[in-house]
Amino acid sequence: MAPLIALVAGFTLARLAGLLGVDALDGWHPALRVGLAALFALTAFAHFTGRRADLVAMVPPRLPHPGLLVTVTGVLELAGAVALLVPATAGWAAAGLGLLLLAMFPANASAARRGLTLAGRPVTPLAPRALLQVVFLAAAAAISFGA
Repeated sequence: MAPLIALVAGFTLARLAGLLGVDALDGWHPALRVGLAALFALTAFAHFTGRRADLVAMVPPRLPHPGLLVTVTGVLELAGAVALLVPATAGWAAAGLGLLLLAMFPANASAARRGLTLAGRPVTPLAPRALLQVVFLAAAAAISFGA
C-alpha cells in the first residue's frame, strides 16, 4: 500500500506545485513522473534497508542468487526514479520500469502463494497486488506514451 500512497501523494503534491506556478510541474504528465519517481525511490530503498531480508525471501526459490537479484532490481528502481525526473529520459525510464514491474511480478505472486511477510505483516494477497500492478503499469505507460 505504501507504494500506492507514494504515487498518489507525489502526483498530488507535484500537481499542486504546478498549479501554484512551478512551470516544470504544470500539467498531469510531469506530476505523474514525480509520483512514479516517488514510488520507485521508496521501493528502491527497501532493497537496501530493514526490509531487504524479506525481499530476498520473496524471490522465487528456483531463481539463483536472490540477494544479487534484490540488489540489481533496487539499483534499477533507483536509477529509473532519477531518470523519470529528467524530461529527456522519462519516457525510456518509464518503459524500462514497466518491464521491471512485469519481471518482478512473479516474486510478488510467489510471496503471496507462500504466505510470506514483509516488515512482519503478510504480503499483499495476489488479487489486490495484481490490481496495484495494473495501476503502476498504467502510470508507467502513460509516461512512456503520453504527451
